[in-house]
Amino acid sequence: MAAPAAQASPDVSRIVIENCAIATVDAQDTEYASGHVVVAGNRIESIGAGTAPAGLENVVRRIDGTGHLVTPGLINTHHHFYQWITRGLATDHNLFDWLVALYPTWARIDEQMVTAAAQGSLAMMARGGVTTAMDHHYVFPEGSGDLSSAIIGAARDMGVRFTLARGSMDRGESDGGLPPDFAVETLDGALAATEATVDAHHDASFDSMTQIAVAPCSPFSVSTELMRQGAELARRKGVRLHTHGSETVEEEKFCRELFGMGPTDYFESTGWLGADVWMAHCVHMNDSDIAAFARTGTGVAHCPSSNARLAAGIARVPDMLKAGVPVGLGVDGTASNESGELHTELRNALLINRLHTEHRERALNARQALRLGTFGGAQVLGRADQIGSLEAGKLADLVMWKVDGLGHSTIADPVTAIVFGAAAPVTLSLVNGLPVVEDSHLTTVDEDAIARSARNEAQRLARVAAQPR
Repeated sequence: MAAPAAQASPDVSRIVIENCAIATVDAQDTEYASGHVVVAGNRIESIGAGTAPAGLENVVRRIDGTGHLVTPGLINTHHHFYQWITRGLATDHNLFDWLVALYPTWARIDEQMVTAAAQGSLAMMARGGVTTAMDHHYVFPEGSGDLSSAIIGAARDMGVRFTLARGSMDRGESDGGLPPDFAVETLDGALAATEATVDAHHDASFDSMTQIAVAPCSPFSVSTELMRQGAELARRKGVRLHTHGSETVEEEKFCRELFGMGPTDYFESTGWLGADVWMAHCVHMNDSDIAAFARTGTGVAHCPSSNARLAAGIARVPDMLKAGVPVGLGVDGTASNESGELHTELRNALLINRLHTEHRERALNARQALRLGTFGGAQVLGRADQIGSLEAGKLADLVMWKVDGLGHSTIADPVTAIVFGAAAPVTLSLVNGLPVVEDSHLTTVDEDAIARSARNEAQRLARVAAQPR
């Protein structure tokens, strides 16, 4: 049975996809072995088993989806785009040592570098099925240009839906933080710049392509006052809040020494638990921490590859899900996850969580992993009513994965194929009803030009960072 059709204008253009397997990731996990999706304008008009309804008008494209699985577009919930031009460095470090090693280089970025890095980060994700991206940018060196607008512009040009988490740091080395003093902002400067970014760019509409969140970096690089006032600013403006939390044992020790309490209690004391908050990593959480997140509706961006790269540990994702904590997936910055892809995080989330001694093979299954990368991401970004599942009336963000080729043809279940198998080729990715990927290639930008630009800017940053300030 088809899902109820959404009402669309009679003269709207339609795209029809038929003969494909479909995983809707709706509340019932509805799936069709062979079904159809009708896209009208930027919305999903209908979805169901068999072929599309007869008599549809203004069909501008009809696609035979034989050999494909259609899913919601993937949703990335944590990233640092600027790190695209510092990949492959400090490869054998834990988090704190890695930050100390790289902050002096990151503090020399400028607008041109950030533009190239954002283009590279976005292109890698979009080519692999990401339709909604997110960037937590918190490094704003004095005189570096309009970095927020550069990042937002790169997402707009790519054609992906986007949330910029406007980050900040005001706790430098002289105040007991990790960043060098020349890499941080003042309290007032960070708050004013964040509010200006919200005012200039946040769009709260249903089909918004750009939203802004308030995002002080972390407890070890931000003052308590910036945390408190940042939360007040976000709620006054009606936007979401994002930060790093409970990533490593060193962070737990730092919080107890500096604040006299663990990270979760510290976040609660500063107004940073709530249904409008999501945090990256959340690796070192006890039962009480998980219960606090569940009670308040605080979300989590799970970053399995980055957590492994920095030896941070294994987040208790099965326990979070059981408690009702919203959980999505994050690439994290590509200085700690050089692949820069989200579709590989589906597999890594499943496999790494099975290493936990308590849950083992029961930790996550293929459909739970897919839900983390789609509807779970929509939940933590506050957009579950609009994206994250294939349902009539929702925005037309979807991906066609090719599952009849060499890497997947002998895996009978298509969802198992894209999660357990090799990264599946993307035949088509639609964002807001428009093609962003066709036959594994981006339609909106020149991939080779982006690669050249990013390489040049990485080399220029290395030269600049080698010079004394």
